[in-house]
Amino acid sequence: MTDALHPAAVNLSDIDRTARLLADAAREVILPYFRHSGLASENKLAEGFDPVTEADRAAERAMRAILSEQRPQDAILGEEYGSTPGTSGLTWVLDPIDGTRGFISGTPTWGVLIAVSTEAGPIYGMIDQPYIGERFIGAEDRAVVSGPRGEVLLKTRSTRHLSEAIIFTTFPEVGTSEEGGAFRAVCEHVKLTRYGMDCYAYALLAAGQIDLVIEAGLQPYDIHAPIALVEAAGGIVTDWQGGPAHAGGRAIAAANRDIHQKALDVLRASLG
Repeated sequence: MTDALHPAAVNLSDIDRTARLLADAAREVILPYFRHSGLASENKLAEGFDPVTEADRAAERAMRAILSEQRPQDAILGEEYGSTPGTSGLTWVLDPIDGTRGFISGTPTWGVLIAVSTEAGPIYGMIDQPYIGERFIGAEDRAVVSGPRGEVLLKTRSTRHLSEAIIFTTFPEVGTSEEGGAFRAVCEHVKLTRYGMDCYAYALLAAGQIDLVIEAGLQPYDIHAPIALVEAAGGIVTDWQGGPAHAGGRAIAAANRDIHQKALDVLRASLG
């Protein structure tokens, strides 16, 4: 592995400074569209519903413009405009509005996702909720949220038993019928199941409010920022087999290794 790819050689201070510029720019672009009665959306899918709005596209363009000035050597992977190559070994992974369904519905559960990753996975992650004014940031072993209460350090919960756990996912069906069945098998063991929070569920996990987020059908730009944030707060994020999750697909985020293993055992047993 070259120095450029090794986290020890990365200037996290400059990454954080740049990420905050990106988030500020995205906030400025997005907020005029939120809860605007004239907002139009397009469906990306021939079957099903995956909306995109001008707010998504404009926010990603604004962030890409800053990166082209501030860090032109880095690669970019964005939901709306795809991949741009780089030479540094670092990739900025951008989802300008994670939770566009919530965005067009007026719920403040969507967020701007900004991550920086090496080939091994994310090393910095931000979940920014412009309307509430909360910004969750995680890197290395430090995670913080800034918002109405100032800046607060984040730490995941120590829940050890599924019977005490709170679990989230975005869609009730989760993914395929098989994946949905596996998720519901975990739900049979927990105290409370909630739906529809998009990236904000991962922020709540990092903040110590909930214990598990289980999802399927994810893209890399959906999960890179949550991985960095949750793990910096003391949690763990893997795929449903316990391996790396940054390629997307199935992901389980947990507050600690004990609750992660218990939920993983149920998923595996259900999938066979």
